[in-house]
Amino acid sequence: MIASAKLKNLEARHRALRGLRDFFDERGFIEVETPTLVRSPGTELHIEALEVVGAGERRYLHPSPEYAMKRLLAAGMTRIFQVCKAYRRGELGHLHQPEFSMLEWYRSEAGSEAMIADTEALVARLAELLCGEARIGGQHGPIDLSPPWPRLGVQQAFERFAGTGAADFAALLDDEERFYRVLLEHVEPRLGVGRPTVLERYPAQMASLARLRSDDPSVADRFEVYVDGIELCNGFGELTDAAEQRRRLLAEQATRRQNGQPDYPIDERFLSALEAGMPESGGNALGLDRLLMLLLGTRDIAEVLSFDDAAI
Repeated sequence: MIASAKLKNLEARHRALRGLRDFFDERGFIEVETPTLVRSPGTELHIEALEVVGAGERRYLHPSPEYAMKRLLAAGMTRIFQVCKAYRRGELGHLHQPEFSMLEWYRSEAGSEAMIADTEALVARLAELLCGEARIGGQHGPIDLSPPWPRLGVQQAFERFAGTGAADFAALLDDEERFYRVLLEHVEPRLGVGRPTVLERYPAQMASLARLRSDDPSVADRFEVYVDGIELCNGFGELTDAAEQRRRLLAEQATRRQNGQPDYPIDERFLSALEAGMPESGGNALGLDRLLMLLLGTRDIAEVLSFDDAAI
């Protein structure tokens, strides 16, 4: 039996999906679809893919549609978005499901500033649609979602919430596991209280698929948004240099081997698209289920899904 509260949440989910499609349509975006079954799920160190058995050559369910959507940008599309299922192994809890819904969108001739503005406007719009105002309840009181949102650099956040001085922060960058442990335990729970927090200026070695900032190459043109201590999205001013992207992917691949993690192949079609000429672009990947959780006032992702992993 499905509880009546969940059924109301599913009705709200339907309205939110219509609202976000209206939002992007008004701004000249085209909705696209890309394959879920892929040859390369990426080399990100903190993401493990789900392999599909019996698909002939080795295939995976994509953790994100990023590579394919960037190939569309390289082909000439300028504003695109997608709502799709994404899959990640080993992620299960009140904020995680191995199968979840992702909203991902890209703008050509843009960077992180344009993506932050999109995110602020979209979240406020959906809050007004579902809650009647750009304000929600949080663990520590009301949260005002109206734009613009406060910005905080990663190093500033570590100093403010973890007491990490400049020398300690530099040492953390040499120990990525410890860096993320401090982020998870001391920094993240304090972000997005009262107002969403845009966490930006990630260290360059954590750029992944982001370009480095022209005003400060020691940091990446990357941001994440936190609301009530919950990470909502991960956005970039995208890296378009094919040689640099290959170097980063090879480095991640080597680290995965050293760590005993699965060795995923590099997506050569993605790199070929960069070589052919992808325009300067901004992109953002937003966890749709998490956004709905926050807007509907629940702390468990299962409450906004028709069926969570335990019900399958």
